[in-house]
Amino acid sequence: MALMITDECINCDVCEPECPNGAIYMGEEIYEIDPELCTECVGHYEEQQCVEVCPVDCIIVDPEHTETEEELRAKYERITGE
Repeated sequence: MALMITDECINCDVCEPECPNGAIYMGEEIYEIDPELCTECVGHYEEQQCVEVCPVDCIIVDPEHTETEEELRAKYERITGE
């Protein structure tokens, strides 16, 4: 599953540089996550880095983008070329 940022985001800027896939970007009002690039850090880290650093816990699983561990790993391989 891809992650998403809820409207509780305070635009603190800590999540964006933590994303190994460059999936986090500044939207019109708050940061957003591109579901095509989000692998929940599968292939990079054991834990989701953006969730780890978020001070307001506003990053959750996106219910509209459900993916299995295998699908996330395949996305990681596609993105990184590994």
